[in-house]
Amino acid sequence: MKIREIRLTLGVFFAALGVLLVRFLVPRPIGMADNGDGWRILCQLGARELDRPSEYFVRFSYGPAPACNSEYISSQSWIDKIASEIGQLLGSSAILNLLVLGVLGCLLVAGGIAAIVVGLRLSVRASVIATAALLLVAADSAFFGYFASVLSEGAAFLGMLLLAGGLLLMHRTGPWRYTGAAVTVLGAMIGINAKSQTLLLIPLFAIALLFVRPEGSRGLARWALPLAVLAVVGTGTALVQGAGDSANAEYREANMYHVVFNGIVDGKHDTTADLAALGLPPEFAKYIGTGWWSANAAWRDPEYAKYRDKISRRNVAQYYLDHPVRVVEMLHRSAQETLTARVPNLGSFGEHAGQPPLAKEYRIPVLSGITGWIAPLGLFALLPIWLLIGWAGLRAFRNRTGRRDVGIVVLMFLLFAMGQILVSGLAEGIENVKHQQLTIYPTLLAAAFAALSFLPKRKEEPPAAEEREPETASLSA
Repeated sequence: MKIREIRLTLGVFFAALGVLLVRFLVPRPIGMADNGDGWRILCQLGARELDRPSEYFVRFSYGPAPACNSEYISSQSWIDKIASEIGQLLGSSAILNLLVLGVLGCLLVAGGIAAIVVGLRLSVRASVIATAALLLVAADSAFFGYFASVLSEGAAFLGMLLLAGGLLLMHRTGPWRYTGAAVTVLGAMIGINAKSQTLLLIPLFAIALLFVRPEGSRGLARWALPLAVLAVVGTGTALVQGAGDSANAEYREANMYHVVFNGIVDGKHDTTADLAALGLPPEFAKYIGTGWWSANAAWRDPEYAKYRDKISRRNVAQYYLDHPVRVVEMLHRSAQETLTARVPNLGSFGEHAGQPPLAKEYRIPVLSGITGWIAPLGLFALLPIWLLIGWAGLRAFRNRTGRRDVGIVVLMFLLFAMGQILVSGLAEGIENVKHQQLTIYPTLLAAAFAALSFLPKRKEEPPAAEEREPETASLSA
């Protein structure tokens, strides 16, 4: 590692951290209110709220409460546990203080950005541009609040940043490569295990990892480290997912219920025909728009038991196969919700911040502001954006520009976003803007990397023998 690169790393880290801390705390702390899902993580800390968490305001401090037997799996619980321990060491009486969690999130995000910038191997001026571009994504008002919340999206966003930085560093030689391997393991474990939806990252991550190739490396020098990282992440993920409800089976029927009565049978199309196609009776039209937890939900109907098998993934998938036009219509709506970016029913401020209920902050609204403006176009906007990102990613991947490392990251995030819109758009029926956060965030992250792939890589002198891989150095000797 050269001294100037270490200085650059520290400079980017502290500059990003300073921006993020100011963005978090000035003029007042911000976060993301709990939509009611937070209890699944909070109760594992013994901090479950006894009443339904408010969507209007952020609760920055969670006191003790009876623990529960939640099988929900999320790497967010790991970050929360660390924040809880730090808070108590600092004298906080809360089981979880979101101010501590937010500062910890800022530290990790700054570390991810520093890893990415060093991995990109740019000039100092281009490194400043890269840092600004990454901050525009991570600190955007649509996403930043999750880093100070009890929701699992924050872990997903953080994991993606660290994963990108780790993969870029693994394309380097010497100590940077091994540093990258450690960052990759950390990012992959956090990102992949953030939610059941992020398990889609597994095959994409594996493929991206197998394309990692430092310049001049062959044979064992190329394959040993990526395969070791893949084995560690694969084994770790299997152990984590095997310790709880990895498939989110507890909510499988609820999700299909919402798809049926909020997505397919929406009252805007031929309701009778849609119910018949699903094998449901015409009188079930009265349940359009109801939720699984609604007082008048269909499952409370004595007749529901006769049709329970119709509220299933197989039945919904068959409907989609028989109605391709409706699938396109639903995906168009999902694209609109993806580009909307800002969740409408979650506030950004604490209850005593002097803000009205559901008030949102707009300190850095650049990217989400643009996507929100074009949101009504749906697929007519999102597909061209994806095509442009894909073109830039393939251009970089072809390696004629020497930016295959960036191309790999671009394509990984792009394919993940495209998979997520299918999962969230067709397999979930409520809170669609929130569920599409895992589509819009990797899309914007991929767009940032696609733009950065056009910056020329810094010219470097060949590494000294002691900085090369041991196998390569011995061959040259």
